[in-house]
Amino acid sequence: MYRTHNCGELRAEHVGQEVTLSGWVQTVRDKGFMMWIDLRDRYGKTQLLFNEEQTGEELFAKARTVGREFVIKVTGEVIERSSKNPDMPTGDVEILVTKFDILNAAKTPPFTIEDNTDGGDELRMKYRYLDIRRNPVQQNLIFRSNLAIETRKYLADQGFIEIETPVLIKSTPEGARDFVVPSRMNPGQFYALPQSPQTFKQILMVAGMDRYFQIVKCFRDEDLRADRQPEFTQIDCEMAFVTQEEILQTFEGLTKHLFKQTLGVDLPDFPRMSYDEAMQRYGSDKPDVRFGMEFVELNDVAKGHDFPVFDNAELVVGIKADGQADKYSNKDIKKLTEWMQRPQIGAKGLVYVKVNGDGTFKTSVGKFFDDAALQKWADKFEAKAGDMLLVLSGETDKVRSQLNDLRLEMGRRMDLMQPDDFKPLWVVDFPLLEWDEDSNRFHAMHHPFTAPKKEDEEKMLNGDHETMKSLRADAYDMVINGSEIGGGSVRIHDRKLQEKNFKLLGFTEEEAEDQFGFLMGAFEYGAPPHGGLAFGFDRLCAVLKGQTSIRDFIAFPKNNQGRDMMIDAPSHIDDTQLEELHLDVTAEEKEA
Repeated sequence: MYRTHNCGELRAEHVGQEVTLSGWVQTVRDKGFMMWIDLRDRYGKTQLLFNEEQTGEELFAKARTVGREFVIKVTGEVIERSSKNPDMPTGDVEILVTKFDILNAAKTPPFTIEDNTDGGDELRMKYRYLDIRRNPVQQNLIFRSNLAIETRKYLADQGFIEIETPVLIKSTPEGARDFVVPSRMNPGQFYALPQSPQTFKQILMVAGMDRYFQIVKCFRDEDLRADRQPEFTQIDCEMAFVTQEEILQTFEGLTKHLFKQTLGVDLPDFPRMSYDEAMQRYGSDKPDVRFGMEFVELNDVAKGHDFPVFDNAELVVGIKADGQADKYSNKDIKKLTEWMQRPQIGAKGLVYVKVNGDGTFKTSVGKFFDDAALQKWADKFEAKAGDMLLVLSGETDKVRSQLNDLRLEMGRRMDLMQPDDFKPLWVVDFPLLEWDEDSNRFHAMHHPFTAPKKEDEEKMLNGDHETMKSLRADAYDMVINGSEIGGGSVRIHDRKLQEKNFKLLGFTEEEAEDQFGFLMGAFEYGAPPHGGLAFGFDRLCAVLKGQTSIRDFIAFPKNNQGRDMMIDAPSHIDDTQLEELHLDVTAEEKEA
């Protein structure tokens, strides 16, 4: 046999036993007549001792040929270590090796297989099979597995059944760009990979399955960042004959269960905040409520002082950075202003006010506001000596977004965002539709199947254009520490209402029928009230572990260009395949 034990389980009680271990060589320490090797597998590390006298010259010489990442098998006696290592679970013992086999030699790896490696992102992604040998990556993947297992346990106990939905589906125009797949048997026609199983899970509710879930792969052809990949995983759920309240209670329960079972953390009941309140208080529909620094609106005290920047603005609004006045020099504030003026944020400037201990103020707008006027600002902020006020102005939506960026940056600088401090939140009552001036039409805030609130249904069916802008959705997002973990809604289950929503979104009757006729047709055969939610599973893993990137919770992630560096995909395919798929290839494309 290759092993009687793994490399993480031997303890003092095993002393005197003969054991066999197999694994990878982590380190080699050669002291001439004695050698120590740290042997590693996914369960841990065990120290091996090679004593030339007891091991034998031939075996000892063979052991000296091994290098890092060699795969070896050893047999020997468990003995007590003379120099114990309290940082290793197996640190009280070592194996005095009597038998030794090299199962496979290894080239020197291009980076160190250590917790803190010297390999960059691109290199580690190219050799992902080596990167996964590192303990932090292994632990993240094990954590992901445990989270999936606990998800299935909880949902099964709640009466949900797991059903797989198709991966080759029909392309739809809403949302992100689809990945498309040409059909060989249907020339000129294409499948799309699903951005979510949305319509299928609604069909399952019509079909009477009542409670569905799936841990499912989804695909979106969009620009990438740390928390976004072209293929990602959702915990996708749907329920029939339920209200919004029942849905929120069910998935708040799931989240509490996952935190308790995987982290040992007891989450409190989730507070709720309307979309409008979140935007007014934090400038974001996914606010990080681990710290305060809430927005304070200043129109009533900042306008009318002959300062055009404020007088001509829709909104003057700011935040208070407690105790930061003495920590920011003029040079620091200039750098912070330049940070805000970057194209990614686009602020035109930044006004600051420092609250002095003697009732005076230091500010960048002292020409327009005396101490008496600035005291009114301080009163609104409930500011004390040593605090610093940071103020922006402009169009309401734009300036709130800019101030949200500033708030989060100040939270980071002031160390107010502890990764093990979890603050969950439900954001509810989203707008149903967003008006886009560029395309001159409405877009769905969530997706086209989201139901309006019951009291807004009549307005949706019969209201005018301006009324449509005020429609509220039975939609909700779960937010933890400033990350949207999951989102969902109560769905439209009436054909007439669904047709109206498609019309508002700019679909002609023919387009709506072509794209979603199967769903509206199903509604005519007794569709129950239903709704659901989808968790971003990769992001949930990252948030629970206090990390910002989802890559290390995915076994084989893509880079920022959507490439798999290990297998070098995407790649060109053979001309014969292109011809079979009825895809024309130009001479220029062939040469490229």
